[in-house]
Parts: sequence; C-alpha cells; structure tokens
Amino acid sequence: MEKEERSAKIKLSLAMLVFGSIGVFRRYIPLSSSWMAFTRGSIGTVFLLLVVLCSGKRVEKAAVKRNFLPLLISGTAIGINWILLFEAYRYTTVAAATLCYYMAPVLVIVCSPVVLKERLTVRKVVCVLGALAGMLLVSGIFQGDASGGVNAKGIACGLGAAAFYATVMLTNKFFKKISAYDSTILQLGIAALIVLPYALAVDGTGAFSALSLPQGLLLFIVGTIHTGAAYWLYFGSMQQLSSQTVAVYSYIDPAFAVVLSIVLLREETGLAGILGAVLILGSTLLSEWKGKRSV
Repeated sequence: MEKEERSAKIKLSLAMLVFGSIGVFRRYIPLSSSWMAFTRGSIGTVFLLLVVLCSGKRVEKAAVKRNFLPLLISGTAIGINWILLFEAYRYTTVAAATLCYYMAPVLVIVCSPVVLKERLTVRKVVCVLGALAGMLLVSGIFQGDASGGVNAKGIACGLGAAAFYATVMLTNKFFKKISAYDSTILQLGIAALIVLPYALAVDGTGAFSALSLPQGLLLFIVGTIHTGAAYWLYFGSMQQLSSQTVAVYSYIDPAFAVVLSIVLLREETGLAGILGAVLILGSTLLSEWKGKRSV
C-alpha cells in the first residue's frame, strides 16, 4: 500500500509539473488562442479515449446521458477558459497569468453559499480577502506602469479564465455516478466542439499553415502531453491518495510555472509579485486544506 501511494504521488507530481509548463510552450507557438484550445481539446480527447479503450473499458453511455447537462455546461466553460488562459499568456507574464488563474478556488468559495448552499466561515472570508490582496499586488497597479509585461488585458483574461474554471469546479459537484475518465473525455470533446465554430469565424482556416515543423511539434506536445497524458496521470493517481493530499500537491503547478517564467523566460516578478504569489497561493491552499479536513 505504501509503495502504491508513493507511486501515486510521483504520478501526481509529474502531472502538476506538466500543467505548470504549458505557459512556456504557449510562448513559442504563434497560433491563435482559439485554435490552441481546439487542438488541445481534440488531441486530449483522442488520447484519453485510446487509454480507456486500451484498458478494456468503454465509455458508459447511461452515465453520459444522466449527466449530459452538467457535461455540456462544464465542457463549454473549459473551452472558453482555455481561450482566455492562452490569451493571458500572450498579454502578461506566465507567472501573473497563472496566479490569476489560481483565483478560481477563491471564486468557488465566494459562490458556494449560493450555488452549493455551503456556509461561508470566518476563515474562508479571511482567505478570500488575502487572495484578493495578493491579486492586487500581482496586477501591478501599485507599480504605476506595471513593468515586466504585466498589463490590464492579460490580468483580465487570467481572471476571466479563473471565473470559467470556477464554473467547471462548481458544475462538477452536480455529476452523478460517472467515472472521472468518462467525464473528462466528454468535457474535453465538448470544449473542442464549442471552440471550433468560434475559431473558424474569428481566425479562419489558414492558421496552421504558418506553423513551422518545430512549432507544430510543440502544439502536438500540448495536446498529447499537457492534456492527454497529464490528465491520465492526474486521474490515475487520485484513487490512491486522499483529497487533501491532491489539493496540496496541486500547488506544484503554479509554483513551477512561476519558477519557469523567471528562469527560462526571464520575466521579472518583483517584490510585489512575490508577495502577491504568497498571498494567493497561501490563502487558497489554507482554504482547501481546512475544507478537505472538515468533510
């Protein structure tokens, strides 16, 4: 049992490291965010579907029908979330975009009294205020011209991505008797289908012709490794780990993203950015930690 748990922690850590590096890959792929989202969703869907089929299992049609509405809502939210996140990577630093994105758990806390009928405790209120203070520091509004590539459009896109990911998190609470693999396959597939008409209307069909072979390879990696393989590792680890452990390990993702943005992309974070990161990640981590313990 201990060996299985250790293996699961390694899988989860690898998944978080992969998720944390997607912003760096985005920097080197000159493709519109809509086509990036479509490619990620479609390749990821095929990858996970092959994993399920090769394992001798099948997608349960009855479970899909039973959860069709929440799957449709969450899949649509994922597609829009990806577009906004990739736009955030374009217009601000990877660190700032990632930290904005990690405001999603805070938004869930704010909405949970209405949507999930959960009690808003004093601790959660403090966590929300701490994360909001961190968000103000990361946004650069206290630094005048927001140096280091951080700007209002990137911050807005990052927060928009967080809002739609919070929608996914809340909608997932309404799933009934469906496996994590089945729900993810359907969500990614729906996300790709929802994004496709928008990509065709806004960016046309010639987007991929301008990609070089190395850029096309990077795009393929985003679809297979950052989506398909990462989700496979993520869900494959969850069965052997407690929800609290999963919550704690999930913070490898933003921490690694910030490190990569500084080391590889030479993006300046500054003292305010560092303090903001500590406040955002510390507040959301504390909130999830206490929430998981109270279940």
